[in-house]
Amino acid sequence: MLAGPVTARHDTTEIRVTPEHLTDVMTALHDQPELRFLILSDLAGVDTGTVMQVVYHLWSDATPDWLRVICGDLLRDDPRIPSVTFLWNGAEWAEREAYDMFGIIFEGNRDLRRIYMSPDYQSFPLRKDFLLPDDSSRSPGMGIRHMEQAAPPAETRSAPTLRRGTGAATIAPGDAPTTATLPAAIGPEASA
Repeated sequence: MLAGPVTARHDTTEIRVTPEHLTDVMTALHDQPELRFLILSDLAGVDTGTVMQVVYHLWSDATPDWLRVICGDLLRDDPRIPSVTFLWNGAEWAEREAYDMFGIIFEGNRDLRRIYMSPDYQSFPLRKDFLLPDDSSRSPGMGIRHMEQAAPPAETRSAPTLRRGTGAATIAPGDAPTTATLPAAIGPEASA
């Protein structure tokens, strides 16, 4: 039933399953008294660039570790996976989000529709092959877009400004005030 070895890192154990075994594995994790993974904390879609995945984070009071279940190898052209809403009702919204952003179809979800994008939107914004509007006119040699550039070094940024009362004062980098004057409404006298 598992698609790979069981791994552990810090407080998280990780297992990998195939889509055809997902329902059986999740039902066992939820229903078996010695496991009791009754809380689905998170569900997220993932695009590796070659395949799609769905990652589940589960919690149980029977173990101190979290459990990460990765269901992978979904086809990019038609990513389909069984819904887990029959075990965790809260999965409905997370599945809708993964559908809206990645196009992953959760078979059995009774309300699988977009929640962020408009209903007539034709693409899936978090896929690796999603192009921004300006990408069609860019050649690979044009470099990076302004939004992808690193922040300027600290020494070229302006000095921070402290605002207090009705006026404002600036502090030069490296200077630290020895005392601070607070407005009366939030000063030590206000709490007395």
